[in-house]
Amino acid sequence: MTDAGATPRPGAAAPPRLAARGLSFAYGDRRVLDGVDFDVRAGEIFGFLGPNGAGKSTLFAILAGLLPPAGGEIRLDGERLGPRSRALRARMGVVFQEPSLDAKLSARENLLLGAALFAVPRADAARRADALLEAAGLAERAGDPAGRLSGGMRRRLELARALVHAPEVLLLDEPTTGLDAAAFRRAWAEIEAQRRSRGLTAVLTTHRPDEAERCDRLAVLSHGRVVAVDTPAALRASVSGDVVVVEAEGGADLAGEIASRLGVDARAVAGGVAVARDRGHELVPRLVEAFPPGRFRSVAVRRPTLADAFLRLTGEDLGEGPAPGAGGPLDAPGPSASPGRAATAAEARR
Repeated sequence: MTDAGATPRPGAAAPPRLAARGLSFAYGDRRVLDGVDFDVRAGEIFGFLGPNGAGKSTLFAILAGLLPPAGGEIRLDGERLGPRSRALRARMGVVFQEPSLDAKLSARENLLLGAALFAVPRADAARRADALLEAAGLAERAGDPAGRLSGGMRRRLELARALVHAPEVLLLDEPTTGLDAAAFRRAWAEIEAQRRSRGLTAVLTTHRPDEAERCDRLAVLSHGRVVAVDTPAALRASVSGDVVVVEAEGGADLAGEIASRLGVDARAVAGGVAVARDRGHELVPRLVEAFPPGRFRSVAVRRPTLADAFLRLTGEDLGEGPAPGAGGPLDAPGPSASPGRAATAAEARR
């Protein structure tokens, strides 16, 4: 059941393919989603970027129809979806993070079963299954039970099954978990091909910067809140200059030492410390001279990544959740150190 939205005026911009306003959810006293807003355009690849505990899985479950939101609304092509609406699920393919294939059925039978659940005619289902198996590099294993396929093959088969009924919206939860580099590229090539050929809209959750780079736009999700929405390039550009990465033990303590001795803003990250700074190469000799030999395993200079942008916006490390020494709330002091004070996540967002 849907509530019709306003009819667009002739020549007016089309409503977003998928939109949410004020989505919230809590497990007991623990608020997991807190007023999540987003718009996804038709034909767009849109990602939610965040570490474990950011609220991605709960948001995914709500969009997949597995959980009702405690508050807020979801709209599909401008029409508000009721709490038990099947409108989105009927037009959506879903790739769950956990395996959901039938291990006893063959690869091809899994696709045909997926097609039958959406009432795809048998001839169309067979044609689509064969094409998707070929695209996934699984044509030669089509008759093998899914349980005998490697983890990477099963993941590619999950994606193929989500596409077999030609959905308008593809929802993916950490879609390339467990894939090697070649399988990662093949999976993304198929998503892009589906978008080019029939205007597929894809919405995904991920903690991987390399996967997030494939998105047209990203929502940065931290502690159940969207703190920024922009293109990957614009998010990276929010970190000016270079990033000096110090690989060493004791990241939080070392960040404080570097800040105190060199007067720079240093942040603890997994495996060491990161310093965002213009002309980063000029900081390297100062670092080496300020600390005893052997204190660092390595010092490197690189351009900012989405992981650096996420750290700047939230005070969190994408790979490991909150960096050592980080507070929990968004407005608590983050894992940074600068002379005489700690930078808060709110300050980092400015």
